[in-house]
Amino acid sequence: MGKGCITVTKYFLFLFNLLFFIFGALIMGFGLWVLFDNQSFISVLHESSHTVKVASYIFIGVGSLSMAMGFFGCIGAIYEIRCLLGLYFTCLLLILIAQVTAGVLIYFQRDRLKYEMSNIIQGMIINYTGLNRTTEHTWDYIQKTMKCCGWTGPGNWSENLLIKNNTQKLYSCSCRNESLPGSDVKNVGLCENLSDELPVYETGCITSVEKWLRENCAVILGICIGVAVVELLGMILSMCLCKSVVQEDYTKVPKY
Repeated sequence: MGKGCITVTKYFLFLFNLLFFIFGALIMGFGLWVLFDNQSFISVLHESSHTVKVASYIFIGVGSLSMAMGFFGCIGAIYEIRCLLGLYFTCLLLILIAQVTAGVLIYFQRDRLKYEMSNIIQGMIINYTGLNRTTEHTWDYIQKTMKCCGWTGPGNWSENLLIKNNTQKLYSCSCRNESLPGSDVKNVGLCENLSDELPVYETGCITSVEKWLRENCAVILGICIGVAVVELLGMILSMCLCKSVVQEDYTKVPKY
């Protein structure tokens, strides 16, 4: 391989490692968002399911590892250090295998995940009091913004312990359809209705969530494919550069 090709490969590898570092930062940021967010659908699952919390730590760990690999890959590419390039290739291969395995498991376990999610949401609705400022208020926010009621429909709220054991006609305030006549609009808690017809949305939130996933499926898939392509190109370039380095020259490495 000519000297010009080596130089081009080196700087292309540096660029891909920089992108890999940025992707790692995004993954770690997503994990931190899942862990600390309290204003979205994720926080409802987070407090009710230990799996989501574990997944957030995995995202943070993978993101941190990706950032570290990107950094060392940049150093190995610029200063042509074979051991760092080889280590970078090996770690990148392991991460790619882990990502493919995780994707396959999620695909084949999607019905089980959907069942678990349904149980979590319906259990939260049954025990809803309106006093929990994280899980319950987040669920109120979801119903309000997505204009939906319950998980499969407004009938889920008939299982709520407070509504079931109360002589008044109560409903979830965040289910309130503002286009229908009824009591004052509130964002959280349970509201009283005087008539038999409840002024609530008829669509369950599962329909809204599935619609959102369908609309954003192409974006999610595109991101996953983009990450995989970057990883494959990084592996190819690192091997090409590693083979071209006959003898390591550690004098190129800056000393502090």
